[in-house]
This record gives sequence, structure tokens and C-alpha cells, in this order.
Amino acid sequence: MSTTEIIWVVIGFAGQGLFFGRFILQWIASERAQRSVIPVAFWWFSLGGSLIVLSYAIYRQDIVFIVGQSSGFIVYTRNLILIKRQRLCDGEGSLAQ
Repeated sequence: MSTTEIIWVVIGFAGQGLFFGRFILQWIASERAQRSVIPVAFWWFSLGGSLIVLSYAIYRQDIVFIVGQSSGFIVYTRNLILIKRQRLCDGEGSLAQ
């Protein structure tokens, strides 16, 4: 395996790591609240993981992952926009957790 291939495999695993991390974040937030909670960080991890895995899929020219990650990227971005809009209406204004 060439150095370029190894780098791209590491990039692919980094994206998958972000996706895995978002579930850990959601689990911890839900346990703390004692109810199901989706923290804003979940959407940021989703967006970052999607972007990284999309880059990997484009490099691999894998149309299945390209389509899947592209649609996810749109959903994650839209959720962050909706959260920002709600916080602006509530007077908070920040997308940070």
C-alpha cells in the first residue's frame, strides 16, 4: 500500500471516528439529562464526519458513499441552521454547546 493510500485510509477512519464520537456524545448528554437529548455537538460531529468521509469517498470514486454522505451533509447543515435560527429568536445567538 502506497503512502497516499495509507493517508486516505487514515482520513477515512478519522471521519468514521467522528461519526462514532457523535453517538458517545449523545449517550453522555442523555444520561446526564436522564432523557433522550441530541446536543448541538452531535450535529457538528455529524457534519465533520460527513465532510471527511465524503472526501474519502470522492478519492475512492465510490458513488454509493458519495451520494450517502452528500445527502447527510445537507441534513446536518440544515439542523445547525435551524438551531441557530431558534437561538437567535430565543436571544442566545450561539451555536456552541
